[in-house]
Amino acid sequence: MCGIVGYIGTRQEAAPLLLEGLSRLEHRGYDSAGVAVVSPSGIKVAKRAGRVRDLQEALPKRFAGKVGIGHTRWATHGPATDANAHPHTDAKGDVAVVHNGIIDNAAALRAELAAAGVDLVSDTDTEVLAHLVSLADADTLEGKVAAALARVDGTYGLAVLHADFPDRIVVARNGSPLIIGVGDKEMHVASDLAALVRYTTRVAHLADGEIATVTATGFTTYSNRGADLIHSPRDAIHLDVDPAAYDVEHGEGGHMWREMQDQSAAAERVLRGRLDERFGTAHLGGLNMDARETRAIRRVKILGCGSAYYVGQMGASLIEELARIPADAEAASEFRYRDPVIEPDTLYVAVSQSGETIDTLLAVQEVRRKGGRVVGLVNVVGSAIAREVDGGIYLHAGPEVAVASTKALTTMFLAFSLLALQLGRVRDLSISDGKRIVAALQALPDQVEEVMSLSDSLVEVAEQLAAADSLFFVGRVRGFPVAREGAQKFKEITYRHAEAYQTSELKHGPLALISAAVPTVAIVPQDELTDRNVGALHEIAARGGPLVVVTHPGVDLGDVPCRRFDVPRSERELDPILLTLPLQLLAYHAASHLGLDVDKPRNLAKSVTVE
Repeated sequence: MCGIVGYIGTRQEAAPLLLEGLSRLEHRGYDSAGVAVVSPSGIKVAKRAGRVRDLQEALPKRFAGKVGIGHTRWATHGPATDANAHPHTDAKGDVAVVHNGIIDNAAALRAELAAAGVDLVSDTDTEVLAHLVSLADADTLEGKVAAALARVDGTYGLAVLHADFPDRIVVARNGSPLIIGVGDKEMHVASDLAALVRYTTRVAHLADGEIATVTATGFTTYSNRGADLIHSPRDAIHLDVDPAAYDVEHGEGGHMWREMQDQSAAAERVLRGRLDERFGTAHLGGLNMDARETRAIRRVKILGCGSAYYVGQMGASLIEELARIPADAEAASEFRYRDPVIEPDTLYVAVSQSGETIDTLLAVQEVRRKGGRVVGLVNVVGSAIAREVDGGIYLHAGPEVAVASTKALTTMFLAFSLLALQLGRVRDLSISDGKRIVAALQALPDQVEEVMSLSDSLVEVAEQLAAADSLFFVGRVRGFPVAREGAQKFKEITYRHAEAYQTSELKHGPLALISAAVPTVAIVPQDELTDRNVGALHEIAARGGPLVVVTHPGVDLGDVPCRRFDVPRSERELDPILLTLPLQLLAYHAASHLGLDVDKPRNLAKSVTVE
C-alpha cells in the first residue's frame, strides 16, 4: 500500500528521478514521503510527513548522488510524522531502507534491539530492518540483507542502500511487489510499473523469497533460503504497454473523473476479440481449460476484496443465471482463516485490479495448496496473482490511479459476463440466449457512454446527499451488490456513513433509522421485483425519508416523492453494471462539492499489500 522507487546509473542524478517516480506512485501511499541517495560523503536522507510536493519543497539544494531509493508511505505502525517516514536508517546512518509490508515480529525485534543498546527513533516496524542489516556479520550487502530477513516474519518489498557498498541497491520481496526496470547503463526499481514505464518497458518481476542485487549495468537474482543465497537467474521481459497511459498529469477533474470517462473505451477493450456472434459464445483461451474440464465444473467460488468482492457478487449472479452453476462470492480477506474445504470440481476465481492485493493473493495460495483450480481476473500483466493462478482473463482497463475503482470494476463485470457466457454455452445455455447476451454486450459501450452523459443532471442531488451524515443504499437480488458498491464508493470518497441493505430487509430493522435526515438511494430495475421495490419506496416515503431512485425508463414509481434517474436497459443479466455507473457519479460529485481529494481519500491506498 506504499510506493517504492529506486535508481542507479552513471549519468543522471537520482533525486529528480526518485521524486518523479514517487509522484506517479502517490496513489499507493500519501501520508509521508522520503528519499535517500548515496553521496561521496555517505548516505543522505530527506523525508517529510505529507505529500510528495511537501518533500520536494523541503529537499536540500545539495542532494547529489547517482544511486538512491524513495518511498511514499501509508501508515501501519505509527502516525504520519517526519520520524516515521521512510527511508529508515541505522544508528550510524550507513544503511537506508524503504519497505512495503508488515513485519509481524517487529515488537520482539524492537525489544531485542533496545536491550542491546540500540536507540530506536521511530514507531515503525521498518526501522528494525535497517538495524538488523547494519548489525549483520556478512561481508556483502546481499548477505547482510539475507541475514536480516532470516530474523523477520511477515511481508516485505524492500530496497536497501549501504554506504560501504555504494555501487548497488539490494532489493527483496515476500508478499509485496517489487519490479526491476532495465535501462541503458542505468537501472530502476519500483513497487508499481507506473514509476518505470517512462524510462523502460524491459522489466523483471521478483518472486516471493527472492533477493536481487541491482547495479548500473544489470541485476543478479538469488533465491533466499534463510541466510543462504542461491543464484537464481531471471531474465527481463518486454512489456507491450503505452507509457503515456501512465501519465501523472490527470487534467481537470482528476484521475477518477478521467477514469470514469474512459469506461466506454475500457468496455470495448475487454470485449474486443472475445465475442463469437455466430455461436453466441465467448472465447477465453487464457482460462487454460478445455470443454471437458469446463463441463466438469460443479460450483464457482469468487474471491475478492472491497469493490472486487461486490462485483464478484454480480458475477456470481451472472454465472448462476447463464450457466446454471451454483456460484457465490466471498471476501478473500476472510477466506483462508476458516480453513475452507477446497473441492476439485469447484472453479475458484480471484478478482483484483492490481493483481497484488495481499488478502486475495493469500486466498489463491490457500486454494492451490489444497489442490484447487483457480483463475484470475486481473488488470496488471505479470502481477503476483497473474503468476500464481492456473489461467485467467486480463481486464485491459488500462492504468487506474484513483483509489476508488471505476473502470476496472466495469471491466471486471464484463469479464464475468464473458466467463458466464462461455460456461453457459458449454453447458445448457441455448444458442439463441447466447446470441442475446452477445448482442447486449456489444451494445454496452455505447450505453455506458449514455449513462455518463447524465453527469450534469446528478450534481444537484449529489450535493444534497453530501449534506447528510448517513445514507442507505438499497436493492434486491441483482440490485443488492449494486447498492453495496454504491455505498462503498460514497463512504470512501465523501467520508459519509453509507450502508447497503437488501430492500426486502428494510422492514426487519433498518426502517427504524429512516427519517428526513437519512436519505435512501434505491436501485429499482425493471424486472420481476419492480412492484415489490416500489412498495418499499412507499414505506420509506411514508416515514419522511428522502429518496433518490436509479431505475429504467418506463418504470412506474406511482406518486412516490423522489429524485429519479433513468439508465438505459440492457438484458436483465447485464443491467447491474449500467445501474452502478450513476452511483459512481453521485459519489464523485458529492466529494467534489465537499472539497475533498477525490483521488486520494484519507486512510486508504490503491493497492492493498498488507493484511
